[in-house]
Amino acid sequence: MVINDSNYSEVAAQGKPMMLDFWATWCGPCRKVGPTIEELAKEYEGKVIVGKVNIEEEADDLVAEFGIRNIPTVMFIKNGQIVDKVVGAAPKSTYEEKIKALL
Repeated sequence: MVINDSNYSEVAAQGKPMMLDFWATWCGPCRKVGPTIEELAKEYEGKVIVGKVNIEEEADDLVAEFGIRNIPTVMFIKNGQIVDKVVGAAPKSTYEEKIKALL
């Protein structure tokens, strides 16, 4: 799911835990992590909102709100609060562990 400044509030209002991947097309580690994020989105569909935030496209407010300084950065959100994050590329098991902690 693509998340940007215009739809974030609506998506967050669903009240489900969220995993947001902040990335850019020119970022090699982001491209490496991308397929893993997509796999997790399918595996946890209906339980966790897995969103991709392209920092170059309509996401200036979100980048500032979440204090994104490096990419990829994956934020884990529960009840509207950031509960964890991973900066840089990580193995699938790392993301999965953090998703399970959200549930």
